[in-house]
Amino acid sequence: MSIMIEMTVSELVVDTQSNTPVVVLREKGGNRMLPIWIGIMEATAIAMELEEVRFPRPMTHDLMKNLLDHLNVRVSRVEVCDLRDNTYYALIHLRTGEWESAVDARPSDAIALALRTKSPIYVADKVLKKSIQSDEAIKTVLVDPEDREKLAELLEELSPEDFGKYKM
Repeated sequence: MSIMIEMTVSELVVDTQSNTPVVVLREKGGNRMLPIWIGIMEATAIAMELEEVRFPRPMTHDLMKNLLDHLNVRVSRVEVCDLRDNTYYALIHLRTGEWESAVDARPSDAIALALRTKSPIYVADKVLKKSIQSDEAIKTVLVDPEDREKLAELLEELSPEDFGKYKM
């Protein structure tokens, strides 16, 4: 069993080289950071929750939260638990009564759900060691955190059709 480090969502930025959204997790009470490159749809789901934007109809992660609430199941925590072949792996830990189970998930989905359920986010120490990042290393790859225009432009370019053929 790996040591788990509690993290928070620090930034949602854009990689200047690939024009890809990156969610940056920061060690709670520390300075270690973990950037995870994600898709635009996942970035939108995270950004909408960070900005407290609500749609008239539930989006996928809102639906997941509503289903869990309806079934009286809570997300006890999410964990970014592994890094293999440049791919991060995550688990969503679910609890109801004495029962607990872990479900495999993409880190971006796990983070989006954790934000909606106010659940803690953990990263395995071994994952941080495999992907050691300092503030300076991240700044060489990512847009300056003060410059959110690029991410805002990407998100603003999305239309309802980008979310699928069903009306929201």
